Formats: sequence, structure tokens, C-alpha cells
Amino acid sequence: MADKIDVLIAEDSRIQAKMLKKKLEQAGYSVRLAVDGKIALEMTRQQRPTLIISDIEMPEMSGYEFCEAVKSDPELKTIPLMLLSTLSEPEDIIRGLHVGADNYVTKPYDTDYLLSRMEDLLSTPLGRDDDPGQVLDVKLAGKSYQVKAGTQQVLNLLVSTFENAVAKNNELIRSNEELSLARDQLTKWNEELETLNARMSRDLDAAAKIQQSLLPTTTPDVPEATFAWKYLPCDELAGDFLNLFPLDDRHIAAFVVDVSGHGVASSLLSVTIGRVLTPQVSSSSLLVRQVDGSSEIRIVPPAEVAYELNNRFPMEAQGELYFTMVYGVLDLEKMEFRYVSAGHPAVVHQPIDGEPQLIEAADMAIGWVEDVEFEERIVKLNAGDRLFLYSDGVPEAMDEELNEFGDQRMIDVITATKSEPLEKGVTSLLESVQQWCIKNGPKDDVSILAVQMTP
Repeated sequence: MADKIDVLIAEDSRIQAKMLKKKLEQAGYSVRLAVDGKIALEMTRQQRPTLIISDIEMPEMSGYEFCEAVKSDPELKTIPLMLLSTLSEPEDIIRGLHVGADNYVTKPYDTDYLLSRMEDLLSTPLGRDDDPGQVLDVKLAGKSYQVKAGTQQVLNLLVSTFENAVAKNNELIRSNEELSLARDQLTKWNEELETLNARMSRDLDAAAKIQQSLLPTTTPDVPEATFAWKYLPCDELAGDFLNLFPLDDRHIAAFVVDVSGHGVASSLLSVTIGRVLTPQVSSSSLLVRQVDGSSEIRIVPPAEVAYELNNRFPMEAQGELYFTMVYGVLDLEKMEFRYVSAGHPAVVHQPIDGEPQLIEAADMAIGWVEDVEFEERIVKLNAGDRLFLYSDGVPEAMDEELNEFGDQRMIDVITATKSEPLEKGVTSLLESVQQWCIKNGPKDDVSILAVQMTP
């Protein structure tokens, strides 16, 4: 049924759009992407799609505005249009009717359910003569709406809304059943836990020591640069780790990795990743390789390292775990840092005579989509310049009122300590994060790695 069917997706989240595109193409659909409603409307007019799937909350033109524009055009109004959103209040549904949407699916959604709704829409096409009929004035939550969709559109949207409600209700029933079973087992588990706790404590200590081996044992001793780092796990077993080490007499590797989640699974994945991010020449190392037929050593470019990691650690094979990473190579001779950032926070460049700069990157996290090409970036450095790599535990640290530490506070601390020794600057940044979370402590691992070119 999906053969040669053209689907247009309007979604401002690049990651969500690509993941949905992959799923639909696996189901046999032809898919085009638009990053907002304005572009999607232009693409619709240029080439009429068979079906449209649109997010609601988008810049330039929202999903509601895009839908209303399509449904107001006599040449386009018969195109089935499905809205996707985290919004699920009654007024959101009414507003969908108001703009003429044919279907409404709440996020997060199951892909099979979405495909079934698409098939249902395609099997009940709207005709050009599907008259909206009587316009109904609806008041809800102090707002007035005009429901002017045709009978088929109203039925389609109400059926999808009902199915959403049934699905959520079924999830609740399953959760209650699982809770009942868990409650029945709780007494027995408590008895077993007393025995297991002592054993787990010993195992956690051993695992934590293994994870500590992923951290730097020393910092490179070179005249061209100095290095400093701080690491604060929020649990016994963390998902973050960092390291830096020489690859040869001229190049220093530096990286920060943040595995999703916490606990044993994340810790095991971080250890596995750390074992392939090694300067030792071997068949498993991704960073340095021996050139065939010679003793020459080849330093693998950061983009190639990220590409290989992405193919080795697909999310589906890692229990739905993925990781973000910033990995780069510091060239002491050229005084430049060549790096990739896979779904990771921006690198901070602190020039010796200027303001700190956030160098944003938009590549995907490792493991989400196979065969992704990663973009390398180069930061040119002068004597006295500093670079800061860090995990999202720094800007996303929250105080007791759930306010984030944020990029600006981080920049302010880096600016205030630019004349201090590098070690002092890194320590001050960590202490500022801890002070921000003073009541409950950081809820995520905090990793900071910094380099300063010798003044």
C-alpha cells in the first residue's frame, strides 16, 4: 500500500525528523523533510504530497498555521494531514478541528500505531466536495473556536483522539497490573535484598575502580600547553568519562563522553567505549593505527573515529543506550584543535584577549542512526588561549527550584578566572556548579576538561 506514496514531514527537530523518516522509508514510503511550517507549505505547493505529517510547535509557522493554510487552499485541502505534538489537552484537540486537521497523535508515539493511522487516513480519502457544512462555535477554557471541518475530517480526528485515549488507558491498566504483581513480590524481594546488598556493594566498588581507570592518570607534560580536569559522578557508577593523552610527540587526544542514563548498563557501555579509545596501537584501537606494510603510525581523524564508533555501537544493540561525545586532537605545532561533537554541548574557546565563545555543533549522538557522516571543526589557538570541554551536567545542573545553571553562568565563571591558573579555573567552575546545587547535589555526572596554550 505504501509503494510510491509521497509523505511530507514538517518537524523542526532534526533528530526526530530523521528517525521518523527512517521508520517510514523502512515501511516503503517516499519521504521529504521540512524544518518548519513555512518551508513545508512551499514544498506542498511545489509538489503535492499524498499525506502530510506535521509537528505543532515549530518556528516561523506553527503546525496549526501550516494546517490551516493547507486546508484553506482548494487545491490542497484534500491532502490528509496528521498533527504530532506533546500537547494533549481538550483545547488542543479542538484547535486541531478548528484548523481542519484529519488526525492527531500525541508524542511519544509507537511507530506501528502511527503507521496504522496513516493507512487509515489513506484508505478514507477526502473528496473535493467534502463540504464543511455548518460552522459550530465551541467555547473551551475561556477561548472561542470555530469547528468548520467536513464530516470525514471530524470523524477521522475524533477516532484518532479516541484511539489515543484508549492506548493511554491500556498503558495505565498494564502499569496497574505490573504494580500489583510487584507489590505481591515485595516482601520476598526485601528478604533477598538484604543478602544481595552486601554482595552488590562489593561489586559496585570493584566496578567503580574499573571505571576510574578511564580517567587520566597524569596530564601530558609538554612545554606548549597545560591541562586540567575535574570529574564528579552523581552515583557510584557513572555514564560520563573523560581522558587526554599523547598520540605522538606532536598530537594530544582529548575527549569527554556522556552515556545516556546511569547505573550498571551505562557504566558497562562506558567501559567498553573507553577500551577502544586508547593510544595503544592495536586491532581494536580507533585512535591510532599502523600503516600497512610499515612501522609508521597513522592518527585517525576525529570524524572517522566518530563514524566508526557510531557503526560499532548502534542504539538497538546496546539496550537503547546511546552516548554523546566531543573528541578532538590538539596539534601542538599548528596550535589548533581539530574535533567532532556528536550531540554534545558546545566547546568553549576563551581567547587570551577576548570574550569566551560557545562553538555550537549539531551532529547526532552516537548510536541513533547508522552511517552518519560527522563534521570536523577546527579551533585555531593563540598563546594563552583556553579550551573547555564538558558534559551537560555543567549547564543543566539545577538548583532546588529546578533552575538550570546555564551557559551564561558557566561563561561568567570562565571569564572571571581567565587570569588564574588553569587548574584554579577548572576547580572554580566545578565548585560553582556544586554551590548551585548545594541542597540536593548534582543530579547528573559533571565532567570538565580544559587546555591552555602556554602564554
